[in-house]
Amino acid sequence: MPNADSRPLLGVTVLDLTTLLPGPLATLMLAEAGARVVKIERPGGEDMRRFHPLRGEGEAAVSVPYALLNRGKEILEIDLKDPAGRARIADLVRSADVLVEQFRPGVMERLGLGYPALSALNPGLVYASISGYGQTGPRAAEAGHDLNYQALTGILDLSRGPLDRPTLPAAQVADIAGGTLPAVINILLALIRRTRTGQGAHLDIAMADGMFMFGVFGLADGLGGAGWPRSGEGLLTGSLPRYALYATADDRLVAVGALEEKFWQAFAEAIGLPQDLRDDRATPEATRSAVASILRGRSAAAWRPVLAAADCCATVVATLEEAMADPHVAARGLFSGRVSLPGGDIPALPLPIAPVLREPVVSRR
Repeated sequence: MPNADSRPLLGVTVLDLTTLLPGPLATLMLAEAGARVVKIERPGGEDMRRFHPLRGEGEAAVSVPYALLNRGKEILEIDLKDPAGRARIADLVRSADVLVEQFRPGVMERLGLGYPALSALNPGLVYASISGYGQTGPRAAEAGHDLNYQALTGILDLSRGPLDRPTLPAAQVADIAGGTLPAVINILLALIRRTRTGQGAHLDIAMADGMFMFGVFGLADGLGGAGWPRSGEGLLTGSLPRYALYATADDRLVAVGALEEKFWQAFAEAIGLPQDLRDDRATPEATRSAVASILRGRSAAAWRPVLAAADCCATVVATLEEAMADPHVAARGLFSGRVSLPGGDIPALPLPIAPVLREPVVSRR
């Protein structure tokens, strides 16, 4: 384990004025790398404090998702509508390095806490604004959530499932990959630039903007003249039998990601796919039907060792509970951190920060 003083953000103070998922997860990552994070919440606390499940009873009850996202932060309740509260924020800003806010565009300005006002107090302040559609543009003030940002940018249409049973994305891709991660990346870049210039910056992080990265292959098809892909037609969204989901006899799923020819042929050999169906580009529907029939003939437990021996990019889909218990996950120590809650500790949320850059595993409230 690294020594505590090896964390790169030691000495950096972050003011966190965010709620729910994108901002709190971003500042959690900064805290994991050594930053002091002071989370500012309205009197009574932010909405996620009441998200279920709860641990404990009555006034002492703690929201588990809130605890996972806000471990190790200092929490202050300040009324931003009160002049005294705003003055307190101004005092905190004078010695802060970073401020992260997640209000709709214009709200912080109306409170007198916009970037121009606060950068006058602290020219080196890195001020990150996370919003759905950005600080400018005709949709800037429009309400939205993760699903809306994926819908607007065309990502949702690439793999929406059948119209009578459309598929909801399993992950908050826009919140995390469009909000959290760009915020962390840009904050770190701005801090590096500040070491040379002494100047802070206002970072406009729009969750919708970040979604277009995930359409790289669809954009390449459309912009390159191959036609704009519809749902299920893209290389990685359903057009190829070698990159698809198949049911087993016990209603589990096998995720086949055998894109390269060597993996596809290894997979075909492992399951006994007939030779005349192994060119899945020539006979996609026949190949898909045959693969589906073969995999449906045995249980997930029966297929697991066969696919593992073939090393062919085919994996039985795990539940979250199974994934946490996987020997590889245990060996990597992903859930070795702890969060203290009423009734006992729970595993901390794993974060994609290299062990050498974060603090040793400890229990955090």
